[in-house]
Amino acid sequence: MPWLVVVISSTPVYAQPSATSQFKKIARNYGINAGSVSVYLKKIGDQKPFLAWNADAPRNPASTIKILTTFVALTELGPNYKWKTESYSRALPVEGAIDDLYLKGYGDPYLITENFWRLIRGIKNNGLQYIRGDLVLDKSFFERIKNNPADFDGRPSRSYNVNPTALLLNFQSINYKFRPDALNQRIKIIPDPDTGAKIINKVKLSGGRCGAWKRKIKLKNGDSDKTVFKGRFASSCGERGYYRVATNGSQFIYGVFKKLWQEQGGTLDGQWQEAVVPEGAKLLHTHYSPPMSNVVRAINKYSNNVMTRQLLLTLGAEKIGLPGTVDKGRTVINDWLEEKGFNFPELVIENGAGLSRKTRISARHMGELLAYAYRDPRMPEFMSSLPIASYDGTLQKRFAGTALEGRLHLKTGLLDDVRASAGYLLDNNAQRWVVVIQHNDRNAPQRVGQRFQDAILRWVYMQTLPGNGEDLIY
Repeated sequence: MPWLVVVISSTPVYAQPSATSQFKKIARNYGINAGSVSVYLKKIGDQKPFLAWNADAPRNPASTIKILTTFVALTELGPNYKWKTESYSRALPVEGAIDDLYLKGYGDPYLITENFWRLIRGIKNNGLQYIRGDLVLDKSFFERIKNNPADFDGRPSRSYNVNPTALLLNFQSINYKFRPDALNQRIKIIPDPDTGAKIINKVKLSGGRCGAWKRKIKLKNGDSDKTVFKGRFASSCGERGYYRVATNGSQFIYGVFKKLWQEQGGTLDGQWQEAVVPEGAKLLHTHYSPPMSNVVRAINKYSNNVMTRQLLLTLGAEKIGLPGTVDKGRTVINDWLEEKGFNFPELVIENGAGLSRKTRISARHMGELLAYAYRDPRMPEFMSSLPIASYDGTLQKRFAGTALEGRLHLKTGLLDDVRASAGYLLDNNAQRWVVVIQHNDRNAPQRVGQRFQDAILRWVYMQTLPGNGEDLIY
């Protein structure tokens, strides 16, 4: 009788716990109400998600909704789409002089000071030296936004609340650089850009810790040609930037233009006004923005709200017709979703940027959008626009020195009662995942809310399950 040999392995069998059970355990560990969270986790290439928890609940996604706006813009307008800003006069310069100079905007989201300087240089290179009349601003490409910038949170001086406009310069914001001069016991305040307004500096240099230094500074925008600063600034703070929105966008453009124009040897006699470029006016110079791929990168890396809102209005103007409006932009996005076969009945887009209490999308639909984008020819431009863990943008200081460093391309969102994350994760087996986490609860914005989401991302990074884990769908 032959011997029956039975070999028993000494290696214990490892049973992967249920994804739902593991998720609930993570939530309990951080004191998070799992009912306030939606999660969608899916490995690229799998037919079904690894975990879909509350994935169909409409949630406020905060700034992660920029994923939808920017991806549609990339596909509808193209990675190389460029905005233009044109300059006109009623007649060509005679001996370097004209009456009025017209600037017509087409919604350039990235008309920052350096690019504005190039625009002015281009005008001067066309032989113009002397503007006898006014600087006339044509903003007709977009419908004028009528809402009060203070409506969202009562902070109209914050740059994230700036309203979009067809002619937007430097996000309508000034960075006042506070530079302590300990030798002379004073503070230098340097505006960037310089509008030519007089700065009345009543800030006192003090000792002690820096702390919440901005709370000790009071700013008053009095007359358009005068800005008053009061308060105390600790020398231990070093050089700091104090960003504030200019109260009048047209006055701001005029002030910066005049200052740069004069620095380049030009003369401007008049003031500013808003009007449409007259028929028959002569085109002097056209300035072009960086391409769409660069603009989308600036939007998503740093979660710029006004740039995203400019993008939404541009979609409306270019795809439906003038003037660009919020409603037209939303229609373009909804039509795109329908054309691609998506059905997002819960979707609410207020302004395309996520600075909203009304915006809604489910985690599943955000995840499906990300999976679609990964297969799209414009995927490299889109994915590279998302912040990279520990390297840049809103994730520059997050995940540094951890296993997730460089393995996340992730858009984040944060509002009162909202914290969200959406993007792509490369796991420890070099497999890419779509990850979406939406947390709508009063403790979501707190430190514990971030630690909870970080724990979920670490958990995904460590997954080694083969196949699609179809038995773990909840």
